[in-house]
Amino acid sequence: MLSFENDYSEGAHPLILKRLSETNLEQMSGYGTDPICESARSKIRDACGTPLADVFFLTGGTQANRTVIASMLKPFEGVISAETGHIGVHEAGAVENSGHKVITLSSENGKLKPERVSSYLKAFFSDANHEHMAFPGMVYISFPTELGTLYSKAELTALNGICREFGLPLFIDGARLGYGLMSRECDVTLPELASLCDVLYIGGTKVGALLGEAVVFPKGDAPAHFMTMVKQNGALLAKGRLLGIQFDTLFTDGLYFKIARNAIDMAEELKAMLIRKNITFYLQSPTNQQFVILEDSFLEELRKYVVFSFWEKYDETHSVIRLATSWATQTECIEALDKLL
Repeated sequence: MLSFENDYSEGAHPLILKRLSETNLEQMSGYGTDPICESARSKIRDACGTPLADVFFLTGGTQANRTVIASMLKPFEGVISAETGHIGVHEAGAVENSGHKVITLSSENGKLKPERVSSYLKAFFSDANHEHMAFPGMVYISFPTELGTLYSKAELTALNGICREFGLPLFIDGARLGYGLMSRECDVTLPELASLCDVLYIGGTKVGALLGEAVVFPKGDAPAHFMTMVKQNGALLAKGRLLGIQFDTLFTDGLYFKIARNAIDMAEELKAMLIRKNITFYLQSPTNQQFVILEDSFLEELRKYVVFSFWEKYDETHSVIRLATSWATQTECIEALDKLL
């Protein structure tokens, strides 16, 4: 079977497995207090251009989103998200389970438009009954979005300005951050991204690690007792070294960006091949997720040979599916799919 189901089907980059094996019998202190975790934090600070940043290693994306949001919001506050945002659609109500409403706004190709956020905030605070409503306490976006699209530097700057105007933190979910930064259409760097938000996380699970995400507070202003909340939310590993070793490896000699570039290169090959087949795209994605529209009868046959993600029904006889490349995808996979199609 060929698999284009997601970008985390493979295990981990061989260099990570090598370092895990090499350090396996070394005795290290737990919960991320070991020297390798500290080395990884230092390398991430350098990559982000944020020497004062607080950096924490958490087990996964849902845990990171829930913990960050719950730690930064007051009990009566919610978080603004695109209607397609991961926290509102694919996280099983994890944020709501923490006691905070996900306030979803209409989006355009998965992106929150700055003017839409501004309009909502102005309308909220001018509503005479707003004391009876869940207050907007944060703006959440992902880079790339759930639909593989990207915010431009201008859009991020505008969102940052709106958040400053209304006193809200801007949180960037970077589960696929490497793929966004390495896109040929990306016009923002990691240091610029870090300067335009209050907190972000760097995804490892989907970009070459076995598991784990690095939460970064660029200004070094993590909420009080953040690590306590990480543990409360089940996101703290006793063997914290396992996460530190992975991120220390990913951020040595630019490995994180090199392997993310592979996913983009493979996605471009995939896109070119699908265009040659006259296959219709649901939208134009410049990252590693490609969404196409196919007849349901054809999909039933394709399922016998290829693993892919169903996205949504398009009409009575067609569906949208997602084909994803990863850090480990090879040209041979694209060629095999070409022959099957």
